[in-house]
Amino acid sequence: MLFEIDNKIISSELFKRKFVCDLNSCKGACCIEGDGGAPLKEDEIISIEENLPHILPYLSQQSKQEIASNGFYTKASNEEAATKLLPDGSCVFVHRDKSGLMSCGIEQSYRDNKSKHHKPISCHLYPIRVKRFGDIEALNYEEWSICHAACSLGESLQVRVVEFLKEPLIRAYGEEFYTELMSLKDEIISEIEKGS
Repeated sequence: MLFEIDNKIISSELFKRKFVCDLNSCKGACCIEGDGGAPLKEDEIISIEENLPHILPYLSQQSKQEIASNGFYTKASNEEAATKLLPDGSCVFVHRDKSGLMSCGIEQSYRDNKSKHHKPISCHLYPIRVKRFGDIEALNYEEWSICHAACSLGESLQVRVVEFLKEPLIRAYGEEFYTELMSLKDEIISEIEKGS
């Protein structure tokens, strides 16, 4: 089931699915898995460049060398920019702590008040994936095997995707959009339950 708010087509899966990141189980595998880097918007590229001196201390020597030699992003054939990957497939911005937990070096710098830039919105919104069709944006739920633990934790805590992602949804689209989205919650859940 799909519904629309402004120019956004939203999947009811965002209300149906339960999800809470379980970093103790996955160890931040989304930073090293996948077939490409994190999609970047043009304003994010500018902001990361400005904050790079504060982000680099959170990265490995290999990442620092890659960024110094080749930059931190690439443009795919469709001209969409994305973060570069290291030879092992991990994002060039991956940060590893002493316990082996992986996270985003951009985000770690932001949380430590060193940088003014959050991690890319494409990562912040996960497991929502956004696709653009001209002026229309489609917000869909993406199922990924490495996130089974997150789905299980979400089920046990009864937290829906749309609730778990409140902060990035507001960051991406504003408070008014999120308020309108949540105003539809009961109606959408009722429709989902009727269809199941």
